[in-house]
Amino acid sequence: MALFLGILLFSFILTSLAIIPFIDLLYKIRFTHSVHLPPTSKIEAKEFATLHRKQHWKIGTPVGGGILLITMVSLIFALIFPNISQLGVYITTFYPLKEELNLIFFTFISFGLLGLYDDIVKIFSLKTRSLLGLGLNYKPVLKLVLATVTASMLYFNLGIHIFHIPFLAVLDLGWLYIPVAALIIFLFTRAFDITDGLDGLASGLLLICLLAFWAVSLTSLDTTLSVFIALWIGSLIAFLYFNVYPARIWLGNAGSLSFGATLAVTGLLLGKTMSLLFIGGIFILEIIIYYLQFVSIRLFNRRIFSVTPLHYWLQTRGWPEPKVVMRLWLVAIFLALIGLWLAGA
Repeated sequence: MALFLGILLFSFILTSLAIIPFIDLLYKIRFTHSVHLPPTSKIEAKEFATLHRKQHWKIGTPVGGGILLITMVSLIFALIFPNISQLGVYITTFYPLKEELNLIFFTFISFGLLGLYDDIVKIFSLKTRSLLGLGLNYKPVLKLVLATVTASMLYFNLGIHIFHIPFLAVLDLGWLYIPVAALIIFLFTRAFDITDGLDGLASGLLLICLLAFWAVSLTSLDTTLSVFIALWIGSLIAFLYFNVYPARIWLGNAGSLSFGATLAVTGLLLGKTMSLLFIGGIFILEIIIYYLQFVSIRLFNRRIFSVTPLHYWLQTRGWPEPKVVMRLWLVAIFLALIGLWLAGA
């Protein structure tokens, strides 16, 4: 345990040294927030206009924290992991080591690259057709393709095809595991992206989720995943210091897509799908409310909430931004405890 904590601290120190020069670089290349998020529908426009007035001062905030974290975690892992046995750690895993590494970093980097492309398109107002020849809805399609590839790697390369339901049963889904796992990965990717709307919200929730899954991975003796999560936590803490209100840097889509997908894969690798739904419960709640509103407006032209996602609705109820973030963090801690309890069942 002491070594894993040392790895976490090492990641924290290196990321802390890199983040201020990185923020300065983002300012120089003007990789900054410039356009507010549009409302879910036209009938939410009034509420979003109010929110935009409250957040107008955030225009110009650097976007790209996810790029730094993905880079730092990947490079430090490549530096440390090949030599970890020399530090007295015996590598144990349930899966072929190479295949597990391929899966983790394929998810971590490929979704990050997709998000980075999206950031570049939005920040520099590029036309998607001129770059890829794809329509306006290319993002959901590419996310679903990547999620399906990742789920196929879980099934074919690692041989995972079961879901454990605590206290009830173990379901052997066979090849149906692929579409189910792909849907989970896709939904977490979308949910993280939706949740990443207030300073420190998504990154703080992610930190709570990772601490819970780190505890599970340590008890499961999955060295590969334990080292990866330790590095991720260390870098994330350094980033969160600059991301809490008022934020000096945001994750951007590179971080939100990568981290949402990789969080889902972490739960699937550990075989704790039900725990994942609780540990990542705020993300699940955010996307449920978002799509309930979307369906209600499309079918009935009526709103269930004055505005979505959830964190924006809480702001319209008069909660200051830091209060919304802190309260959701507290709920996430409680849900993570339930998830840990289910993980031991």
